[in-house]
Amino acid sequence: MTQYQSDMLRLLDERGYIHQMTDAEGLDALAAKQIVPGYIGFDATAPSLHIGSLVQIMMLRRLQQAGHKPIVLMGGGTTRIGDPTGRDESRKMLSDETIKANIASIFSIFQRFLTFGDGPTDAVMVDNQDWLGELGYIQLLQEVGTHFTINRMMTFDSVKLRLDREQPMTFLEFNYMILQGYDFRHLSREMGVRLQMGGSDQWGNIVNGMELGRRMDGAELYGLTTPLLTTAAGTKMGKTASGAVWLNPAQLSHFDYWQYWRNCDDRDVGKFLRLFTDLPLDEIARLEALEGAEINEAKKVLADAATALCRGEEAARTAAETAAQTFEKGQIGGDLPQVAAPAEGIGVLAALRELGFAASNKEARRKLEEGAVKLNGEVVRDPHLTILPADEAIPLSLGSKKHGLVIRA
Repeated sequence: MTQYQSDMLRLLDERGYIHQMTDAEGLDALAAKQIVPGYIGFDATAPSLHIGSLVQIMMLRRLQQAGHKPIVLMGGGTTRIGDPTGRDESRKMLSDETIKANIASIFSIFQRFLTFGDGPTDAVMVDNQDWLGELGYIQLLQEVGTHFTINRMMTFDSVKLRLDREQPMTFLEFNYMILQGYDFRHLSREMGVRLQMGGSDQWGNIVNGMELGRRMDGAELYGLTTPLLTTAAGTKMGKTASGAVWLNPAQLSHFDYWQYWRNCDDRDVGKFLRLFTDLPLDEIARLEALEGAEINEAKKVLADAATALCRGEEAARTAAETAAQTFEKGQIGGDLPQVAAPAEGIGVLAALRELGFAASNKEARRKLEEGAVKLNGEVVRDPHLTILPADEAIPLSLGSKKHGLVIRA
């Protein structure tokens, strides 16, 4: 592990956040002598971010914990274009009203992780629509476009991937990297931002922004990326068979969020504790050294701590109690996800979909055929079954780890 003089880089390094830096020595020296404003950009394409964005959110939290200033950049402007990085197809256009509503909803997530205010190390949220929306296209091309070459832009993976697969990339999307570079330059000039952070797939975009600031303003800027985070099983962080693991409770229940962490691979416990909780490193070392059945206790600690950070202490407590009742005592936990059945009942396929146990009717049918679905403790195989509401909630389970309730509408 590298020996850094600044609290910021020491904290990021020992917790496992650092993959690449543009000038580690320069950034370390800067962070050791002054407050460094640093930012990360986030999409506004949905009302919630998911766990795939959690490393970046925690990076901003670490920045603040080390005495620096986190800036959350919402892409209200760039969301209208779409980042082609890692995408095989163009993004759907969203209305201005939808984007604004998404940003307002996403802000509630950041309030859990960061302290916002007017102080020197207080977090702030900004929207790039505020400056990108005012740029005239000719002005942008004259001032910024001359600093980007088509030759280099064609070498970026986000462009090459689409072209190699002979999938279309619109000229609108092709401009995304120019606008992201302009964001860094704007934040540098207007807010004194010196650092942009992001996932490893953003390295090229970050370097573009640094070079633009240097060429246009002579600014000394820095970039830092995190490793591409995958589970020990090799899957992308935050993706499950039932879909994304959303950070907002409106998109995913507290219980399901807690369960995601509780069900992680044994090999991921230590890494996840370092990245996604504030537990001391010596305690994490003790927990990740547990073996056999004892590692399950470490997973519960992870689930409690990660859920408390994102959803609050009460959410973590009730989710843990529900899990204990459901899995350890054989009772029906009160915080299980629910689906409402009207008087005429609800089809078992629809119930499985609405509970998030299956992404489609086809998947739900396959689970029924496998004998993995239980209604009130009895195996169900009939895809045409209608579940009629009762005075008491009816347990519906998929396998040993997914449990829900069918209630009267």
